Amino acid sequence: MTDLKGLAEAIIRGDMNKACELTTAAIDGGVGAKQVLDDGLVAGMNVVGEAFKKNEMYIPEVLIAARAMKGAMAILEPELIKAGVEPVAKLVIGTVAGDLHDIGKNLVAMMMKGAGFEVIDLGVDVSAEKFVEEVKSSGAQLLGMSALLTTTMPSMEKAVKAVKEAGIDVKIMIGGAPVTQNYADKIGADGYSSNAASAVDLARELVA
Repeated sequence: MTDLKGLAEAIIRGDMNKACELTTAAIDGGVGAKQVLDDGLVAGMNVVGEAFKKNEMYIPEVLIAARAMKGAMAILEPELIKAGVEPVAKLVIGTVAGDLHDIGKNLVAMMMKGAGFEVIDLGVDVSAEKFVEEVKSSGAQLLGMSALLTTTMPSMEKAVKAVKEAGIDVKIMIGGAPVTQNYADKIGADGYSSNAASAVDLARELVA
């Protein structure tokens, strides 16, 4: 008996051992990789995302849930590839040049993976050139940029400008403590999100 509901619950609780155990059991029991992803991992992370948005869960709990999801995903990924399951979309993400903060960015990356996106994480202090190069070479549909310092917001503007000048067809989403919807509009980004859970909703809208 495959317990995908139990898998979703293990993700929500952040019980990595249980999540890995149930993922393995589901695969061994012949459940399709896509079903394990959708009804187990994504279902669990969706609940986490909603709870986070309503302030019913906080960053440490979300990080623990995301870690459980990551453990289960490591087991599931080869099966998804074998089954030819395509990701929802491909996202390149990074913290902009001059900024070394990564908790928010990491959280967004993990939530995106949990929602079935392929994520290419460039880390911190990423130059405009590096964003352009990676989006071009990977063929990503989405680009996510984070800034935590007011002083690094111009790097974000510079990167958006560089991507537009390169003529790449990619949707750009931005976020971070000092960033606002007004700023996103001003620099020509396609979307702004105030937190990781909303970033997943935004990404889904942008690629729909």
